Amino acid sequence: MAHCMRWRTALCLLAVWLVLLASPGAGQVPDGPPEHRSWRTLAELGERERSAFDPRTHTPRDSRYPYIPAERYPFEPPYTAEEMGFRAMEFSHSPRWSCNLIDVSGKLTSQGYLFTSKLYSPIFYVPNAKGLSGFAGELYGTLPGQPTRQITGQDVFPPETYGNQMNLIQYRTDREHPTRWDLFVYTDGLRRVRRQPSPRRGDKLAQGSEGFDDVFGRDPWEFDWQVLGTDVLYETIRFPATRPTITLARPDGTFYTVASKDLRLMGESYPFYTAEGGVRCWVVKAEVKEDWLPNYYAPTILYWLDRHYFYPLRIEQYGRDGTLIFVETRLAEHLNPAMGEQGYGMHFNYYWDVSLDYMGYSVHDAHVVREWSERDQQVFFSPAVLPRKWHFAPLKSQVEVTSPEQFFLRPRLDRDKFPHHRPIELPAGLEERITAQEAAGQVVFSDEDG
Repeated sequence: MAHCMRWRTALCLLAVWLVLLASPGAGQVPDGPPEHRSWRTLAELGERERSAFDPRTHTPRDSRYPYIPAERYPFEPPYTAEEMGFRAMEFSHSPRWSCNLIDVSGKLTSQGYLFTSKLYSPIFYVPNAKGLSGFAGELYGTLPGQPTRQITGQDVFPPETYGNQMNLIQYRTDREHPTRWDLFVYTDGLRRVRRQPSPRRGDKLAQGSEGFDDVFGRDPWEFDWQVLGTDVLYETIRFPATRPTITLARPDGTFYTVASKDLRLMGESYPFYTAEGGVRCWVVKAEVKEDWLPNYYAPTILYWLDRHYFYPLRIEQYGRDGTLIFVETRLAEHLNPAMGEQGYGMHFNYYWDVSLDYMGYSVHDAHVVREWSERDQQVFFSPAVLPRKWHFAPLKSQVEVTSPEQFFLRPRLDRDKFPHHRPIELPAGLEERITAQEAAGQVVFSDEDG
């Protein structure tokens, strides 16, 4: 009987594969032999790659939360596209564990205006009823409407913002509990704590190219997921020729310098690099569920996920008209080894608002895992602490970009990859700036004033 069931399951999976390969775009083979390309469509995947992918689009559902799979997260291979999406959401920009870090960020316009900021950012990941860590704790130990993490941010640069502070509380959400964040701010000008309206999902951070969803993550059940194929990434964050070295900080306040070219996509300890130093990735497409997020600003998102842990190394957002509007790239590090494969975290983030040609970066410097005592939790992560302007650690950083000419390069577009799913049309002025950037090895600016 068991033997028959296995054969029946295999035949069902084969049938689903045939349907997928017959769907629009899925079986279209691009020009040129695949051995000359880093990427493959579904139709070009070998037997070994297909064995790691479960092509089913419908799986049994959790009895309590029917919008998540019945199989226990983080799942067992082979993975469905939906399960890959769940795995990817483990790795938001903001870590899913308690820690200390200094967030150094900068923004650059196409005219060369540079703004730099440093935010001391202690993070408290709220314990859950099941005692589970990371995203699993949110899925199985946190009820919708309950908090998942709290962040107290303190501006330490530039001088004119020194002392501005914020307290952010993030909640698990669903249809009945839509409030995602509570935000409280304090400034010397106000001289009091003010509660802000809950940010909308597409709201940008202050002076930022990135939005709240880009920083704090999306819920995978708000999207339908599809595997497009595979790719090998050799580059994500692009340092300019004007910045051959970079100075990073340790939590103890000391500094060290590394060659920019030596920073690897998944950090030094990642065991699955190719012989050339690349990272093999699944390429998946997420399309918004309108009944969950009506009129969402980025209804289609493409993710390049490392093939072993599903860490997102490149993310492309497409607007409601189908054109590319935003690109995010990352360098990761194994920042919390105690969490195993879920312990990878963002080290460098690059954001590019394509529609405005507005660029941003974020570096999590001097990161250290820290378990906050109960007293710390009550004091440091309450809006009441903001007027006291206590700085909980003497974190410093020298990682910032100090001149527009040293800013990170715009990412490569690689238009040849998955062309049926990646409509990329840029204004002529932006195309000219990109061409000039590639020739110069640094960002080249527009002569326009606006």
